[in-house]
Amino acid sequence: MALTRDDVVDAAVRLLAEVGLEGLSLRRLARELGVSAPTLYWHVADKRTLLDHVAERLLVDQWHVTPPAPGEDWADWLRERATRQYRALVTHRDAALVVAGNRPTEAAMPAVEQVLGTLVGAGFAPTQAFAAIQAVGNLVIGSALEYQAERERDTAVDASEGTAHDAARFPQHAALTAVLADRSEHGADHEALFRHGLELMIAGLRVQLGDAVAPA
Repeated sequence: MALTRDDVVDAAVRLLAEVGLEGLSLRRLARELGVSAPTLYWHVADKRTLLDHVAERLLVDQWHVTPPAPGEDWADWLRERATRQYRALVTHRDAALVVAGNRPTEAAMPAVEQVLGTLVGAGFAPTQAFAAIQAVGNLVIGSALEYQAERERDTAVDASEGTAHDAARFPQHAALTAVLADRSEHGADHEALFRHGLELMIAGLRVQLGDAVAPA
């Protein structure tokens, strides 16, 4: 059976899970598929193009965007979408690294258009809507990167971190001792941290829109 682009992307996703982004190369992928490099290049011109398609596959469920329900607040809709994207990224090894810097493929463009249209329909200017999408996307990716980096650390945060510095010189940091100790024992709630940042961002977008008070 002839090799297809879907075969290439499927193999790349499997290889990403096994060896991470650092170990994913076109040469290794070609070897995994049992084909020559020229055959692989017929389907993907370079690694960046491959990663764009891998990013699309990792977030495939996110590209089926439905518009807000009648009467649904744009912020609730955006919040739910961003949270689902965050959860999708932290589920897959190095997914945030893959998605960072990627460009939407043709298959992903309807979803991008839907998000832009929803924000413009809520009253944002097109440039504001585009900036909002970029800002929220950066928050999603950055938060997922931080979560995965923390998870891969060899040791947990030291419970004494809050007192390791001179309390007289750094009193604000010293006051966080209990918080840091709790994170060391139970682990940081990274989704809660992400949601906190998202709420701050949505509050700023409301102000920009002149809609500073959330609807009842």
